Amino acid sequence: MGTSLHVASWIIAFVLLFAIIFLYNKNNDRVANIIHMILRLFYIFILITGIQLLWPYFQGGTMLLTAITKGFVGIWLIGAMEMVSVRFSKNEDTRGAWIQVAISFVITLILGYGILPM
Repeated sequence: MGTSLHVASWIIAFVLLFAIIFLYNKNNDRVANIIHMILRLFYIFILITGIQLLWPYFQGGTMLLTAITKGFVGIWLIGAMEMVSVRFSKNEDTRGAWIQVAISFVITLILGYGILPM
């Protein structure tokens, strides 16, 4: 249950991020701001479900350092997504933030699905 809720939260967060970008492109700032607040709520869901998934590693599971690393990279990904949305709202350059999103997303997937057993 925990993993599926965590993955669903991430998928919804990415959908909301792209919706925000679309709305800012259409100059619909008010709705984009509302969706941005909803996205921030999903960040909280992601953090809570991520901590729930990380907890068994602290209870004597193997690969604790890898799990902690994945947690930090996941937080980096959330921060990069927030940078994209905020910079996009201010019409600032988002290339660096998008690069961070891509790198942290790939690392998170590799650690979460390729290395960690749970």
